[in-house]
Amino acid sequence: MKNNYFSKSRILFLLLDIIIVAFAFLSVKLLCYGGISWITYSNYVDIAIIATVFVISYIAMGIYNNLWLYSGYSDYMKFFVASVAATVISFVCVLLYQKLFVRNPIDYFGMRECILTLFFVNVGLLSYRVAIRVVTVFVMNKHNVRSKGRKRLLIIGAGEASRVLMNDINQNNNLDYNVVGFIDDDPTKTNMRFWGKRVYGTRDKITEVCARENIDEILISIPSAPKEEIRHILEICSTTNLKIRIAPSIDQSITGKYSFTNTREVQIEDLLERDEIVLENDLIAGEIEGKVVLVTGGGGSIGSELCRQISNYNPKKLIIVDIYENNAYDLQNELRSTFPYLEMEVLIASIRDFERLDSIFDEFKPNMVFHAAAHKHVPLMEDSPGEAIKNNVFGTYNVAKCADKHNVDKFVMISTDKAVNPTNVMGATKRVCEMVVQSFQQISKTEFVAVRFGNVLGSNGSVIPLFKRQIEKGGPVTVTHKEVTRFFMTIPEAAQLVLQASVYANGGEIFVLDMGKPVKIYDLAVNLIRLSGYKPNIDIPIVVTGLRPGEKLYEELLMNEEGLGKTSHKKIFIGQPTFMDFEELEKNLKILKDAVETKDNKAIVYALETVVPTYAESKKQKKKLDEKLANEEKELQNA
Repeated sequence: MKNNYFSKSRILFLLLDIIIVAFAFLSVKLLCYGGISWITYSNYVDIAIIATVFVISYIAMGIYNNLWLYSGYSDYMKFFVASVAATVISFVCVLLYQKLFVRNPIDYFGMRECILTLFFVNVGLLSYRVAIRVVTVFVMNKHNVRSKGRKRLLIIGAGEASRVLMNDINQNNNLDYNVVGFIDDDPTKTNMRFWGKRVYGTRDKITEVCARENIDEILISIPSAPKEEIRHILEICSTTNLKIRIAPSIDQSITGKYSFTNTREVQIEDLLERDEIVLENDLIAGEIEGKVVLVTGGGGSIGSELCRQISNYNPKKLIIVDIYENNAYDLQNELRSTFPYLEMEVLIASIRDFERLDSIFDEFKPNMVFHAAAHKHVPLMEDSPGEAIKNNVFGTYNVAKCADKHNVDKFVMISTDKAVNPTNVMGATKRVCEMVVQSFQQISKTEFVAVRFGNVLGSNGSVIPLFKRQIEKGGPVTVTHKEVTRFFMTIPEAAQLVLQASVYANGGEIFVLDMGKPVKIYDLAVNLIRLSGYKPNIDIPIVVTGLRPGEKLYEELLMNEEGLGKTSHKKIFIGQPTFMDFEELEKNLKILKDAVETKDNKAIVYALETVVPTYAESKKQKKKLDEKLANEEKELQNA
């Protein structure tokens, strides 16, 4: 790669510094001797010494890295330190040179002249830098240079991080922004100017300033602020209906990646009240390091993130099993790039095919299995209940049977909150999957557990990507009911907590992840529209379509018969193991198998209701609720 350190601007500043040194020396000669005829060869060496020392000091302190058009406090502090160091070193070097090499008194450069020269050098070097900045800022403000046609940007935070980002914007012609000013919660900064731009006030002025100054975008640049504070600022900013960007974290700034190109658009996840997850990494590493780990559904949203997280803990080998070749191929390439030393096998296989699974288990002999493969789309499974049973129920049975047969140490199944008092086919099949896991625990040496959690933001088929596509098309954004609520967590959160839960497994448990507070889907749609820079129900309409078949108004994470216990991790709870007789499971599976073979959807659903009693009861309750909601809607329309 070409070294671009000595760019034109740096060379220009370097040459100007050398000229200033020479000019200062000549000025002292003129001042002390009334002319420059007294300059000798030895004096040229003095000039060279001073110039060399100052240039080296400035290079060492990074003074030439900054265009002084946009300098700040830290730049002047570095300049001061570099200048003091250069002054002291120059003074010593010149005196040593005079003492060791100068013999003719005419050539001698006295202490008075040396001190005056260094004083003029420092004044000159600082003065022209300040002059460049003052003149440039004046001209830019007067003529609005570079701002025409550019997006007007308001920066939240007037600290050092914001100066770095502002420099990046001003120095990069490809960035289509004009910084209008700042918002900062330090009231002493209000109406002050930083780097030529005004601080308009504290965060309570954000909405007013955005309207008055015709702001196009907002950039939040407070890298050291806690998540809760950022979330509060985001809530204020989202009411402006402007696009919002957020600066890198303090960790990225330390590693030298702090630039505008590393800022990102605010995601809906930033608005959710999700605390930082603290993992017991030593315990997780003890479970995974040096082990053969198999992940089914490894190309899916949760499965792929599990593979990424597992790869961090140095498994002996990672076996990725998926039916979809494109997803598996993409993940394979990603992991090879990110973890070049990872031993990995990517295998295309269906969990419905026991013989294929059996051969995989026989060949690779996994120590741990994370079972993430499943059909999960609620409306689609309502129309294809037989496929849901074949894939979710019998697929899980096949994987569990292989785990038992090949003496796997631990089997962790990914479940869902929809398995609790299910009102839809997908949830009912996942409840049967939990029964499979708990039944195998009764007969196997393998530790079988399930981990239950709610909706995952950004996963394939989740509501967020759907809303984004609808917004990109100009709307409408569709929600099924204004009161529908769901539990949400991010994909990395879910995968991390699944790994953490696996540490606590003794066999037969259903672990329940803390999903935080439930979120209204309608509010989610409103916030996402605002974050995209539009006004809800003005620029982008929101249409309420009515609850879909099998859809609940709200989800639950625990059934009545399951007691909830604590683990050592505050975000992971444990449902007490429920005894599941394996013979009873076999009978239930026979009922489901016979029903699936009829290809009669009504018969299949009836069989599910028989096997999962809470499914039948929940459907009745849902039907009553649907009728009540329909009547309320009619009353509103007639009012």
